[in-house]
Amino acid sequence: MKVLAMDKTAEEGLKLIREAGIEVDSKSGLSEDELIKIIPAYDALIVRSETKVTPKIIEAGKNLKIVARAGVGVDNVDLPTATKNGVIVVNSPEGNTVAAAEHTWAMLLSMARSIPQAHGRLKGGVWDKKSFKGVEVLNKTLGVVGLGKIGRRVAAYALGMGMRVIGSDPFVTADYAKGLGVELKSLDEVIKESDFITFHIPKSKETAGLINAAAIAKMKKGVRLVNVARGGIINEKDLYDALKSGQVKAAALDVFEKEPCGSSPLFELDNIVVTPHLGASTVEAQVNVAIDVAEQIIEVLKGGAARSAVNIPSMKPELITPVRPYLGIAEKLGSLAAQIVKGAVKKVEVEYAGEIAGNNVSPLTTIVLKGLLTPMLDVKVNFVNAPFAAKERGIEIVESKSEEARDFASLITVKVVTEQETRLIGGTVFAGVGDRLVMIDGFRVDAVPEGYILVLQNIDKPGMIGKVGTFLGQHDINIAAMDVGRVKVGEKAVMVLNVDNPIPDRVLQEFTRLEGIFGATLVKI
Repeated sequence: MKVLAMDKTAEEGLKLIREAGIEVDSKSGLSEDELIKIIPAYDALIVRSETKVTPKIIEAGKNLKIVARAGVGVDNVDLPTATKNGVIVVNSPEGNTVAAAEHTWAMLLSMARSIPQAHGRLKGGVWDKKSFKGVEVLNKTLGVVGLGKIGRRVAAYALGMGMRVIGSDPFVTADYAKGLGVELKSLDEVIKESDFITFHIPKSKETAGLINAAAIAKMKKGVRLVNVARGGIINEKDLYDALKSGQVKAAALDVFEKEPCGSSPLFELDNIVVTPHLGASTVEAQVNVAIDVAEQIIEVLKGGAARSAVNIPSMKPELITPVRPYLGIAEKLGSLAAQIVKGAVKKVEVEYAGEIAGNNVSPLTTIVLKGLLTPMLDVKVNFVNAPFAAKERGIEIVESKSEEARDFASLITVKVVTEQETRLIGGTVFAGVGDRLVMIDGFRVDAVPEGYILVLQNIDKPGMIGKVGTFLGQHDINIAAMDVGRVKVGEKAVMVLNVDNPIPDRVLQEFTRLEGIFGATLVKI
């Protein structure tokens, strides 16, 4: 077996691979064509950020079993092609946690004490003490937006510095945050109460431009902001205006909307500290990520499972084969539950009834968690890390089995308990038909769990189906299928509709204003 290491991967990781009896070649600066020529000889490929692992390279790697990104982001690896060709892609999601958290604090303290500005003035021959009066962090309030691995470590550092720490994270419970020493609050409360705010969230459709003029206006006058997460979370034009006006006293940025960023109006200001995306740039972090991916390569090449696979769930065949027909419905139930439930998840109960209960169902519980957590988290969730990710967030997992058939040969039910509500959904697999959603909150239904699904909560009375059909027609939404579930005539009921198009939020809100309808949720499976 042979491993090709690109981009000057740390020697400590390569040494581990060699000690495992696997041959390693180190190269750098190869073009796509050059890499295509040699990649057929290798079983594994290690890259950092320089090498782009394109579809052509993956397809040329006839013996390639694993691509390892020595770092967090895998944007330089073509995941769909890797998946199609059965190549596992792994990363090192924890290797740079300390580096990013420490850089956050280096930026925060540098900003609080104007260290870069004073350094530059003194190097220029000017001894100027009056211009650089700073502030202490003791007894100040730090707002941490995002309580993942890095956010939690930043919070711990802040507590050690004598700060009050408040945090915002929709997927963390108050009890879990309390255990970290953090007061869990809404994003709006964090923005309003903090003296310093630091961001540790991914950039997504929901978080792009999250901190804009409107959000900044809610902050304390003189607030200080730090972003060592992803560029684009803070609107740079609005930040510039706020820094000029004094609404934001100072800012520290390691990431930018466009990178590399060689120039910006922000660079003209004296009350900002900037670095060129150095969050993971420490000797230790580079060694840690190299060792992490090296261990995974060794495990995979010796027939084991990768703990940080980002595309292919790696699971032993003897566990998967007996329950393989139910993998799809299990993941769909988890995904559906994540999209209909409100509040931070505290507990997940998965029950298996009928024939399926005679198997080892742990792979199914894991994939339920994968489906549940994927829409919630900023990391790729797979077979290996789903249970860990749930435990890390304080989510209690309960698995139970019953041989009682309950009207179906096999039935999987998923109960999700949050701080606000409890939701229950059930699904099965019909021979020759496929996956079916058969229960929502105790109501029997029969729906295909695919594509766009509209879940309505309504009163069971004449005219409701017509009202729903007319309303959707008026908004040019085509119904592919519909099913109605009820327990008693004239009481609460549910409608499950497969629709051909996404439904805008404003239309969903209008739905709930129709007489007899008190809940409307769109799910994408």
